Amino acid sequence: MIIPEWKKKLPMQLTWARIFVCPILVGMMLIEGEVFRWIAAAIFIAASITDYFDGQLARKYGAESNLGRFMDPIADKILVASALIMLIPSGLAHPIMVLLLLARDILIGGIRAVAAADGVVISAKAAGKWKTGMQMAGVPALLIGTPVFGLPIVEAGKVLLWVSVALSMVSGYDYFQHYLSGRKNAL
Repeated sequence: MIIPEWKKKLPMQLTWARIFVCPILVGMMLIEGEVFRWIAAAIFIAASITDYFDGQLARKYGAESNLGRFMDPIADKILVASALIMLIPSGLAHPIMVLLLLARDILIGGIRAVAAADGVVISAKAAGKWKTGMQMAGVPALLIGTPVFGLPIVEAGKVLLWVSVALSMVSGYDYFQHYLSGRKNAL
């Protein structure tokens, strides 16, 4: 079966869209008002959904690439970091939480770069995927910023993000250990 070129490009376009939507997300977060908080949450959710579909479509259409494997987690990190940094002044995201998440992501990015240079492949682990899932669920709750139908979604969002911090530490340790053992095996 011949797959049209536009279908092969779609996964990478979804990844890029996740990055390019960040200024719009930040803009909505800068405007006061409940409607803009809901718009920001909707933008974040829509962008988060693309994270699932870009990988699925890449596999389905045989469009997996090194660029896609590299950019997918970067797009996730830019999206989440944009929202979390903007939530710090309101007190909805704790600065220590944001610092830990960003420091871990930068460290893992460095380890991945060194691993690639050493010919060591480190695949995504379950803790890292769960971490991302917790962030993708927790951030919109904080973006909305108020109870919904009496449900304390802000508190739930904070709990999810702290759980993501714990999972970040676990997955960061896993990445480092896999790099060390992979490097040992490559020597």
